[in-house]
Amino acid sequence: MALKRGVGGVGCERLEEEKSGDCKQRANRKDIVPDKPARKIKELMCRNHVRKEKIDNLDEDAGKPCTGEEKFENVPKSVFDTTLTGQSYSIYNTVYAVAHALQAMLSPTLKHRIREVGRETFLTQKAWQLHHYLKTISFNNTAGQQVSFNENGDLNTGFDIINWVTFPNKSFVKVRVGKIDPTNSPDKLVVISTEDIIWPAMFNQVQPLSVCNDNCYPGYRKMKIEGKPFCCYDCLPCAKGKISNQKDAVDCFQCPEDQYPNKAQTLCILKEITFFSYNEPLGLTLTTVSLFFSVIAIVVLGIFIKKQDTPIVKANNRNLTYTLLIALLLSFLCTFLFIGQPDHVKCLMRQTAFGIIFSIALSCILGKTTIVVLAFMATKPGSKMQKWVGRRMAISIVLSCSLTQLMICLVWLAISPPFPDSDMHSMAEEIVLECNEGSTTMFYIVLSFLGFLIVISFSVAFLARKLPDSFNEAKFITFSMLVFCSVWISFVPTYLSTKGKYMVAVEIFSILASAAGLLGCIFSPKCYIIVLRPDLNIKGQLIKK
Repeated sequence: MALKRGVGGVGCERLEEEKSGDCKQRANRKDIVPDKPARKIKELMCRNHVRKEKIDNLDEDAGKPCTGEEKFENVPKSVFDTTLTGQSYSIYNTVYAVAHALQAMLSPTLKHRIREVGRETFLTQKAWQLHHYLKTISFNNTAGQQVSFNENGDLNTGFDIINWVTFPNKSFVKVRVGKIDPTNSPDKLVVISTEDIIWPAMFNQVQPLSVCNDNCYPGYRKMKIEGKPFCCYDCLPCAKGKISNQKDAVDCFQCPEDQYPNKAQTLCILKEITFFSYNEPLGLTLTTVSLFFSVIAIVVLGIFIKKQDTPIVKANNRNLTYTLLIALLLSFLCTFLFIGQPDHVKCLMRQTAFGIIFSIALSCILGKTTIVVLAFMATKPGSKMQKWVGRRMAISIVLSCSLTQLMICLVWLAISPPFPDSDMHSMAEEIVLECNEGSTTMFYIVLSFLGFLIVISFSVAFLARKLPDSFNEAKFITFSMLVFCSVWISFVPTYLSTKGKYMVAVEIFSILASAAGLLGCIFSPKCYIIVLRPDLNIKGQLIKK
């Protein structure tokens, strides 16, 4: 492969037919007139012809004389390139450039700058003054190409990229496969047609490798080493989540959202679609626990309905007790909205059902403890609290708290409702089907209102904890509120730090744990007395205590 200055041939006058003696005579002449560049070129080429003859004679028998009629095209073409080469073309342009510079320097005052002394020619200008005129010349050569110089003294021309194709018979052909044109834009400075290049058989049709270091294999990328040649580089592994699938990759690229890189980071693998289902062990476990506590809640509700006329059931407002048990039962059952493949209905109902059901349960607990406190305050002589004690007070507490939470949920569904979504980024190798909460702010408002009810219920129960045990359950409610608070306080950081489908498992566990805490702490002592110690469930025994 070679570079040749310019394009095309040059219309030079051929001198092969001139007599050897005539050429020798011309070669010895020294009176070349500077203002005739063509004549000067002819004289120089004639001298070159004489020099060529001398070189050819070195290969001939020393005794064989030169006739002067030899022709250059008769020399072996396998040894000599008889076509115009890049070097001869550059010499041609150089000679013409100097001739034009001399003409520009001498022609304005030629008669004042030249004087004849014998056969010698003297110029009044110094040799260095020619440089000024040489920088400013601009002309078209016989090939039609413009010759001029830039500010750095470089020739304003391009290069042809030549492919030298050799053959077994020692002949060759030069094929133009591209060019370098500095006048083009930077992205088109070098144009090469790779299809036109014919590589030698030893290359085996592949480009030569860098001798500086080995290739960077797939899964790695090249990084240039400062201070070393461009062919020297380090191989760095691709960053997490990126791959390279070819040798000597300049950069790694990111896999599509629905794919992930393999361990070698050489290819992208399709992600598996997953969701929190009944088939996996954790989902099956939570389902079993939910069903178990649902059955327990139904059994307790049946016991309290069957023993509704006993003193211990009457002591703390039977209607609130029934409502609380039904709310706890629905709490256990609402966990099934969180398990399985999410759809539009499940996403709309799961968080709103959870918020409203727990608001009803907590408002029932608040109503029970409030009525107990008000009842003991009303027993004092002349107390005005007697008008507040009764069923109307309990209903107003439950309705006000539940309707407030219901209004929050309706606003949530109106402005930014939950919807089915796909989480492609939390898990590296999975696409998690989930419910997008829509408005995260509204979700935390629902949780905040539940927290407000917990604090109020716990405060009232704590104030009523020293009242007689025969008539209230304040101590058990206080303990159940401690369990409830512990579960949901730990829920928030755990939920935020969990990714993928296990966020659903954390919320289901919190629902089951808090509801089971209320069921166990409030109703297990009463069920113990009703079922195992009926002798204590009589009015006389309660009055005695």
